[in-house]
Amino acid sequence: MTLLDSRITASTPAAPDDGIQALHEAHLKRQKKQRIQVLSVQMAILLLFFALWEAAGRLKWIDVLLFSYPSKVFAQIWKDIASGELWGHLGITVGETVVGFVLGTLFGTLIAVLIWWSPFLSKVLDPYMVVFNSMPKVALGPIFIVMFGAGFLSITVTTLSITVIVTTLVVYNSFCEVDTNLIEVVRVFGGSKTQVFRKVILPASFPTIISTLKVNVGMAWVGVIVGEFLVAKMGLGYLIIYGFQVFNFTLVLSSLLIIAVVATGMYQLVVYVERKLLTHRR
Repeated sequence: MTLLDSRITASTPAAPDDGIQALHEAHLKRQKKQRIQVLSVQMAILLLFFALWEAAGRLKWIDVLLFSYPSKVFAQIWKDIASGELWGHLGITVGETVVGFVLGTLFGTLIAVLIWWSPFLSKVLDPYMVVFNSMPKVALGPIFIVMFGAGFLSITVTTLSITVIVTTLVVYNSFCEVDTNLIEVVRVFGGSKTQVFRKVILPASFPTIISTLKVNVGMAWVGVIVGEFLVAKMGLGYLIIYGFQVFNFTLVLSSLLIIAVVATGMYQLVVYVERKLLTHRR
């Protein structure tokens, strides 16, 4: 080895510390173990709940007419699946929920951008947004039915009345809470309002906008079910109302269980998308 080679070898950076790598791997293993433990406890609680419910129904500890029990509920779900009746109701409700969820998030974010862009418009609309947010949306349902007719459009508008205002308030507040020092830095270098928004406001508020998606999943389901209670002739909300009318509470509970499962699936899908977007952004 020549003197030059020895100098090059000496100046070569050292390999990553094996100790740090081992600590990182141990941390990942602990995280994975904790996730498994949490999931196991969650499943145990759910199974215990169903077991106690089943026992209470079988032993007549509860009124079976009102509360039914899991085996009857699952039998009802299987019956509706086998007959094909469930798919039409499920498809309509999920379709309405997705439309309300997507449009509510888009419109709410756009309105938040507009009122951030114009302080005058923000001051004008502020009391109206507060009043509209405090109004019970169920009371607005009949008005939407008269305005838009009994059908898909009125249910979607009912959903938007919930999701849009929530998104607008959350995203706008996120815009207002961005560090003013960052905004001033861009302005000092001659940045326009558009550049301030693109380079500072939007990136800083991106996690909040993504998190709003999770909130809107639940809000969209609430809006759709409320709308179906009032006007629908198809959908899971309709099945709930129909079950109450004919005193078939097993049908009511089976519809509620389906809503819970599908809503959880939608929520987990949004969480997955959120994780991917935030990871890609880093």
